[in-house]
Amino acid sequence: MKRIAIAGFQHETNTFARSQADLSDFEMDDSWPGLLSGEDVITVTRGMNLPIAGFVAACEADAEIELQPILWASAEPSGPVTDHAFETILGRITDQLRALMPLDGVYLDLHGAMITQTHTDGEGEILSRVRASVGPDVPVVISLDMHCNVTRKMVALADAITIFRTYPHLDMSETGARCLPPLRAAMSGQKLHKVFHQLPYLIPMHAQFTGAPPMSDLYAQARDASTDGALLELAVGFTGGDMIDTGPSILAQAEDPQKAQTMADQLLRNALAAEAAFDCRLPDAATGIRAAMALPQGKPVVIADVQDNPGGGTSSDTVGLLRALMAEGAQGVLMGLMHDPEAAAAAHAAGIGAVCTLGLGGRSGLPGEAPVMGRYRVEALSDGAVRYEGEMYGGGVAQIGPTAVLRPLDTTADLQIVVSTVRNQCLDLAYFRHIGLQPENARILCVKSTVHYRAAFDPIAQAALSVGATGALSCDLEQAGYRHIRPGLRLGPGKKAFSASSTSRLQQ
Repeated sequence: MKRIAIAGFQHETNTFARSQADLSDFEMDDSWPGLLSGEDVITVTRGMNLPIAGFVAACEADAEIELQPILWASAEPSGPVTDHAFETILGRITDQLRALMPLDGVYLDLHGAMITQTHTDGEGEILSRVRASVGPDVPVVISLDMHCNVTRKMVALADAITIFRTYPHLDMSETGARCLPPLRAAMSGQKLHKVFHQLPYLIPMHAQFTGAPPMSDLYAQARDASTDGALLELAVGFTGGDMIDTGPSILAQAEDPQKAQTMADQLLRNALAAEAAFDCRLPDAATGIRAAMALPQGKPVVIADVQDNPGGGTSSDTVGLLRALMAEGAQGVLMGLMHDPEAAAAAHAAGIGAVCTLGLGGRSGLPGEAPVMGRYRVEALSDGAVRYEGEMYGGGVAQIGPTAVLRPLDTTADLQIVVSTVRNQCLDLAYFRHIGLQPENARILCVKSTVHYRAAFDPIAQAALSVGATGALSCDLEQAGYRHIRPGLRLGPGKKAFSASSTSRLQQ
């Protein structure tokens, strides 16, 4: 029997967000289950679109593998992980790894963009301590989110790395399963040679959709080249993380060093040639709303508030798009999710049909943000248990706490807003349907999401429009406020390169 320890520790860190991820954030149920221990790692995640579930399913088809589950933990993206959370969770992983020795292998379900109060390379630190626990000879393989900022330390300490190839992330389980063949090979003594390239430019988050060129072409190349035990992986990077290794990267892994070099160099050439195609400049909110209202009625038009995406660590309560909808008198609008525990609590206290005078959203502390004061009628209430319907998270249940539908009354706009207690990305139709709303009947659907919404919303929509409004996940990277990325890194197509003397609106 081959004894393989498995664990997961995931966080996508937005250094521009004003919140932190503490231990309680990893322990709570939200989009994914709360912190799992022991056999629950396997039983609770079974059948879910999660890397660890995919790895487990692949192992269960092999009678010679004995899994040793330790823990799995994930928190909603936010600002840095607190040292207390990091040390507590990682300490449990490493303590149990030492207790389980001897082991034949280790699989880790990581994200690749974790930053803590102390460590800018969270995954590099995780791998360093795992290596110290199991020694240099036990193979360690990891799967990563495609929004990972890969570091040389991560590449050096992992025997093999697999990375998601779709955005929306429909292949999370598949990516975990892809870790088993290289782990088997490493346990039999095979060593993969690695070639690592970092691209010289950043890709704005809303331009990373893999359902269309140039992303679809680059990932097709990565898939097609990954044959005969070789792996070609492309990370698009997480632009919300301000650290030296932020940005896209390429990792080729093959037993033959020349093959690895050729694979990496070919993908690098194509990625460099594609740079100009990532120029996806955002219209402002009012322009996007007018464009949506000008389209013929029938199927909904989706307007994505891409810079206030809680899936990228933002507050999900900015009100730039909401104010523009009201000013433009937009009709037939459903909007979600506005994260406002105070407003949700007031709605539940008042009851369906009541009119509440309150301030909605706008509490992030970002410049120019303030609650939208006025009268709101409570249209519907729920406990916030959202059973996912779509391909990405289907089968899981999101827990977003007491939730309300509020209709602003001091405006000519016809607008209903889903307001949640727990911050969550609006990436599934169930966020509307669970509370009695019918998104397919709306004229305009406004979602606080960047790309993930597309898997569920594209099939019912006639168009999807990204707009620029206030948020902590800037898609105009010259305005992001970077301080620590690599000098010379270009801030998107047609943008200047970062330098130590670079300044931005947010830095001034």
